[in-house]
Amino acid sequence: MKLTEKLALKALHQVDPELAHGLSIKALTAGLAPAPGPVTSPRLTCEIAGIALPNPVGLAAGFDKNAEALAPLSQAGFGFIEVGAATPRPQPGNPKPRLFRLTEDRAAINRFGFNNEGMEVIASRLAKRPQQAVIGLNLGANKDSEDRAADFARVLAHCGAHLDFATVNVSSPNTEKLRDLQGKAALSALLHGVIETRDSLERRVPVFLKIAPDLDRAGIEDIAAVAVETGIDGVIATNTTLSREGLQSGHRDQAGGLSGAPLFEKSTRVLAQLSELLDGKLPLIGVGGISDAQQAYAKICAGASAVQLYTAMVYGGLSLGAEIAQGLDRLLARDGFASVAAAVGSKRGDWL
Repeated sequence: MKLTEKLALKALHQVDPELAHGLSIKALTAGLAPAPGPVTSPRLTCEIAGIALPNPVGLAAGFDKNAEALAPLSQAGFGFIEVGAATPRPQPGNPKPRLFRLTEDRAAINRFGFNNEGMEVIASRLAKRPQQAVIGLNLGANKDSEDRAADFARVLAHCGAHLDFATVNVSSPNTEKLRDLQGKAALSALLHGVIETRDSLERRVPVFLKIAPDLDRAGIEDIAAVAVETGIDGVIATNTTLSREGLQSGHRDQAGGLSGAPLFEKSTRVLAQLSELLDGKLPLIGVGGISDAQQAYAKICAGASAVQLYTAMVYGGLSLGAEIAQGLDRLLARDGFASVAAAVGSKRGDWL
């Protein structure tokens, strides 16, 4: 991280976290951000669900909720970018304050509640996206919707023409009863509706499912079965957790989803279990607690074909994505892997 980025991070940490996040988006759109371009090498180039990636390190949904900074983010070193979550209608989300830094834990708690400008505004920005980048959209449902399951398909139908992939997000803990849609019957019906919509689009958009880290073994088994049965293209493991185990920060009892360093082991164990159950039938994207190249590598060795990060950038800056990709290249070389794909699942047993 360069000195200018360190100073900017220090300044942002002096203000309210949600305000700091808004300022970081403004800085990006003003061109005040690292722009090394996508980091790549023969070892780092990879593929997930038919999508060619320059490297497997992605930006998770939630950072650029409204697709405001697509151009600068596409040059920030990531192999792919996920924006959103987008809902059919704009909604303000939950009352503020709703984002908390847990500095002692290198973590954050949020209870945003799918605040976004709605699919029409987001689609208009996606229509102007950089074509060379890999960009996906996290699909959400309106809090007051009469048919939340249908909302996911509606957003995909409206935005699908501009996407490289779409993610069904039924695992956010911040919309009441949303996680109920992870139940086997409800999830199967929802995903069949999304796939039917996807198949009506002019171009095929891979559909991923993002799951919670708080599932028990039976729940993970159900997810694996539904994922295969419905014909989705991959699973993102995992979203934020409701657990507060081991936290030190004074904000530890705030309601919402916990992300960052404390999530790493929990999310990686869910990832490894899902990898074992799916046994190569579907690719996985590992998310949760990644703050350096070694942890990104651990997710890959546990079964992920690609990874995503977000909260670690609160403490490590936007340049962290490029740094992790470069470090991952060195780790693959160190262990004699000619590609990311060759390392996927190579140490899954360590997490089971």
